[in-house]
Amino acid sequence: MQMKTYKILIAPQALQEINDIKEWYNHRQRNLGARFQKQAIRHINSLYKDPHIFTIRYNEIRCIPIKKFPYMIHYYINEDIKSIEVLAVLNTSRNPEIWKDNLRRK
Repeated sequence: MQMKTYKILIAPQALQEINDIKEWYNHRQRNLGARFQKQAIRHINSLYKDPHIFTIRYNEIRCIPIKKFPYMIHYYINEDIKSIEVLAVLNTSRNPEIWKDNLRRK
């Protein structure tokens, strides 16, 4: 059985969120932001192995928790073009409705 190959696309908004979170953590503790960024990238890259491992949470969007940090990566699998689209990185205490409203406007 051949594995499906997906490419990972990261939305500019998600990249900005990762950078903002990294900066926030770096102001709290030296190198903590770098550790956050490394974990986020590791989790995003883990999606190459099996993007379907996480269940759909809402509107075809799946979420992967970032270990040791209170954030989740929100992503969508586009089977038509075989891509994993990282849409947002949100704090788990943040209301996802705010982000979903932004998604609907696009």
